Amino acid sequence: MHKEETVKTATFYHAGCPVCVEAERTIAESLDPAHYKVETVHLGEQKGRIAEAERAGVKSVPVLVVEGAPFHINFGAPLSALKG
Repeated sequence: MHKEETVKTATFYHAGCPVCVEAERTIAESLDPAHYKVETVHLGEQKGRIAEAERAGVKSVPVLVVEGAPFHINFGAPLSALKG
């Protein structure tokens, strides 16, 4: 009997800075689409999603949130800087 695999969700939050763009290219785009459905959210352009990112535990961008767990990749900008 094989356990049926399900596609996990991942959200890549960023602010469009060079650190974020490079992280998206090397990390978010590297995830196997057979295992992860990745949504990319540019918080500089989608400010309405900042509260969602905060609820997910995001402190800075770029960050990859996989199944509700934030993985901060590098330091591009604090989330507080995107609110202004």
